[in-house]
Amino acid sequence: MYWQKDIETMPISALQALQLQRLKEMVRRASTSSYYQQLFQEHGVTVEDLQQIDDIHKLPFTTKQDLRNGYPYGFLTVPKDEVVRLHSSSGTTGQATVVFHTTHDIQDWANLMARCMYMTGARKSDVFQNMTGYGMFTGGLGFHYGAERLGALTVPAGSGNSKRQIRFMKDFGTTILHIIPSYALHLLSVFEEEGVDPKTDLCLKTVYLGAEPHSEHTRRRIEGALGVKAYNSYGLSEMYGPGVAFECPEQQGLHIWEDSYFVEIIDPQTLKPVSDGEEGELVLTTLTREAMPLIRYRTRDLTSVCSEPCACGRTHKRLSRIKGRSDDMFIVKGVNVFPMQVETVLMSIPEVGTNYVIELDTEEEIDVMTVKVEVQSDFFLGDVKGLKALQQKITAALRSEVLFTPRVTLVEPDSIPEAQGKAVRVIDHRQQH
Repeated sequence: MYWQKDIETMPISALQALQLQRLKEMVRRASTSSYYQQLFQEHGVTVEDLQQIDDIHKLPFTTKQDLRNGYPYGFLTVPKDEVVRLHSSSGTTGQATVVFHTTHDIQDWANLMARCMYMTGARKSDVFQNMTGYGMFTGGLGFHYGAERLGALTVPAGSGNSKRQIRFMKDFGTTILHIIPSYALHLLSVFEEEGVDPKTDLCLKTVYLGAEPHSEHTRRRIEGALGVKAYNSYGLSEMYGPGVAFECPEQQGLHIWEDSYFVEIIDPQTLKPVSDGEEGELVLTTLTREAMPLIRYRTRDLTSVCSEPCACGRTHKRLSRIKGRSDDMFIVKGVNVFPMQVETVLMSIPEVGTNYVIELDTEEEIDVMTVKVEVQSDFFLGDVKGLKALQQKITAALRSEVLFTPRVTLVEPDSIPEAQGKAVRVIDHRQQH
């Protein structure tokens, strides 16, 4: 059922005709939202301007800041009582962005995920263990619904608790895992501690890696240690979540599903399109979304596109491994973090001084974020008990904001070197091997 051969191997000309048809429908639908109605009027564009697919360049871009400006319901194109789900994320200013879904959207998302998983060999007979977070984070729910749509036995284990994860793998005969790369590497040491040989003691055959960038070396190491094939996945909450692009067994780039997304690569400085194979910023347009279509959304993710035929037979373009972002966001433990989020938390605490720095390291293959915080001089002269309480207070506040526990180090006033010019808030010691 999920080998949708007619779609996945559609001739390029037919695929482009389908994209143009769906793009026109998306622009009509988007025009009913208060935000796009005003935006299109300001730019003087209408659906009649779209005579061929390249005419998409006549439409304005949409950015993360636009989503903040349209919060909460400015992008909605259906009555509120038709919305069945929202996913929300915070951003640089603390202002949330939100994406809405109808029942159709959720089903469409599940189908795309099932298509991705089926492409890699997942079947109804598999036992799928989902080892990522649920909730506002889209990674957990996206894979969960895809696995259930395939009919696989789905184990919603969530993140963490490694010994329990291993117990589940052994007891239920898990064949497929979804896991973030850094945790997968950490799990290798836990296997060793527990005396478990994944190749002989478990039934694993496939691992899906997502939520954070990782190198080819990391992927191959995971494959070798677990005796599996590990597939890279790509998605973002603004485009449902995971399922935007996925590797096929050839592992020569991630097929981006062009019947659901129109893909552009632009120069982030000039905003002009770049040639196939040239690195730039990924821009995506939804082609099937009901509740909240997004037109020319600037993802800030840096990649390149390959339109050469793939040996698997699928005709949809492929994305290269995401290289990073064109802004200052960084990813720790699969969570998107902006320096301004940390600053907002710190500056709301009276005892905190005026300077801080975020240091990112890798310890035993796991990302660690340490926030060094200068303390007000009168408070730093206090007792050790008071400093410990402040450290715990800051840690708890940051954990509430970024959804994982950072390390917090309190330092003396003026002990962090002042930068000449723009402050250097993030020092990233991590290296992808």
